Amino acid sequence: MEGRLFTFASLISTNHNFIIAFHTILVAIIVLVFAKLATNRLNLVPTGLQNLFEFVIEGIISIASDVVSREVAIKYLPLTGTIALFVFFSNVIGIIPGFESPTSSLNFTLVLALVVFVYYHYEGIKAKGFVHYFAHFLGPVPLLAPLMLPVEIISHFSRIVSLSFRLFGNIKGDDMFLLVMLMLAPWIAPLPAFAILTLMAFLQAFVFMILTYVYIGSAIRAEEDL
Repeated sequence: MEGRLFTFASLISTNHNFIIAFHTILVAIIVLVFAKLATNRLNLVPTGLQNLFEFVIEGIISIASDVVSREVAIKYLPLTGTIALFVFFSNVIGIIPGFESPTSSLNFTLVLALVVFVYYHYEGIKAKGFVHYFAHFLGPVPLLAPLMLPVEIISHFSRIVSLSFRLFGNIKGDDMFLLVMLMLAPWIAPLPAFAILTLMAFLQAFVFMILTYVYIGSAIRAEEDL
């Protein structure tokens, strides 16, 4: 929180953009370290971090298979899984005193939303071709095309707002909630608050990931819906 919440990064610079960039890089390093440790010694019978990561991966594929096909869930797992881990650690790091969630910055969440937005359109165009992909923007009936086109354009751009503001608003609200709890009862109240905020960090990462699957699925199925 700008100017009101101490972070270790502020000892280097008080510029809030620097603080967010610092924690973004820190989270990226944490994710890479965990991924490296989990895959360093792969065993047929998984243990430790390998077991945890395999559980997470299987969980993502299983849940995503209810939204898209299992083949699509596996194909786009590198993107969605990375987003899930990156967003989760970005959320949860702000719960630790002295650190700030990168996802509490609208600039950060907007970039994530734009990455998803550009990627699912790219995949849709690659799968269906430029003309056929954007043809579904015109609707099923040519007569309704002048009406459907602006509606579809607004609908797709609203996804950027939805993804970025939902994540930003929830994590920013969580940071403010934690700050208030620390001010009111610094020794007792934070204990259940930490548990609630950790759950919220997981849920927000899950929502962002599953919506990414939904948007990709709708893009690559665009021609089938005509």
